Amino acid sequence: MPLEATMMIIDNSEYMRNGDYMPSRFDAQSDAVNTVFQTKIDSNPENTVGVMTMANKGPEVLVTHSKDLGQILNALHAASSKLGGSIDIPTAINIAQLALKHRENKNLRQRIIVFVGSPLQGTGADEREMVKLAKKLKKNNVAVDFVSFGDGIEEGESSVLKAFVENATSGDNSHLVSVPPGPHLLSDFILSSPILSEDRGIPPEAMGDAGGPSSSGGANSFEFGVDPSLDPELAMALRMSMEEEQARQAAEEQTRQAASNSTAVPAEHADDAADIDADDEAMLQQALAISEGRDVDMNEDDGDDDDTDEEEAIARAIEMSMKQDQEDQKKQ
Repeated sequence: MPLEATMMIIDNSEYMRNGDYMPSRFDAQSDAVNTVFQTKIDSNPENTVGVMTMANKGPEVLVTHSKDLGQILNALHAASSKLGGSIDIPTAINIAQLALKHRENKNLRQRIIVFVGSPLQGTGADEREMVKLAKKLKKNNVAVDFVSFGDGIEEGESSVLKAFVENATSGDNSHLVSVPPGPHLLSDFILSSPILSEDRGIPPEAMGDAGGPSSSGGANSFEFGVDPSLDPELAMALRMSMEEEQARQAAEEQTRQAASNSTAVPAEHADDAADIDADDEAMLQQALAISEGRDVDMNEDDGDDDDTDEEEAIARAIEMSMKQDQEDQKKQ
């Protein structure tokens, strides 16, 4: 399990009052923060988690490095009463990086998780500046994950965040997860995303397409409709079953083709084969007759010709006999 110090940056702008995520954007975000904290601490008891905001009067660190859930819940309660203004992602990330730099255990890897539920503002909407910041974080070995929801999943915002993640990732350690509104929980999407896969002991290959730098949650995005992060054994069993079925079908097809090739007779040779069988049968009958001492007509057509010649000879003999009788009568 990874050794990490994580700083979570939450969105406390005016947009967090929206109710498109039940019961509200901020409450859904708070539930997700709680899920991330529990997963990180359960993954390794040495891990620490901090929380800070990035809107209202400006970015503010609420908890630096903690292993106490109570401190995280108190920080979320305090932030719920400070909703307003717009987010400032670049400033918040720089402050979070500074807080991680002063972590007590230097063996802990550094990670920042940013929740974005409102439109990007100022420098945060400038893709060039964001890419420059991403390269700086990569140089300092800081992984960055973005959780975009609400207005954060709009096309313009998503393209900037995607460019940031692509330039910040090192060994696929940074991700962008976009969560559309619906009856589902924001925390469930994050729990089944690549952001927490390593903490839950799930290998990257088991995540399939969901393991890339940018992914969108949802059951339809998983092979067989099963989330491998929630049930990796079932996903692996289904994949093996599919491969076995494909191999079985391929073997049956090869057997069927081999059988058809061995029994098939070409159409152009079918009549010849029938003639050969008939000739063989006639020759066999003649051989049996000869062996039994019977007379055998070797050519049926010659027999017919002999009968015709005999009839003609009789007819001529009768005609000659009648002419002879007529001549004898004349002489008398």
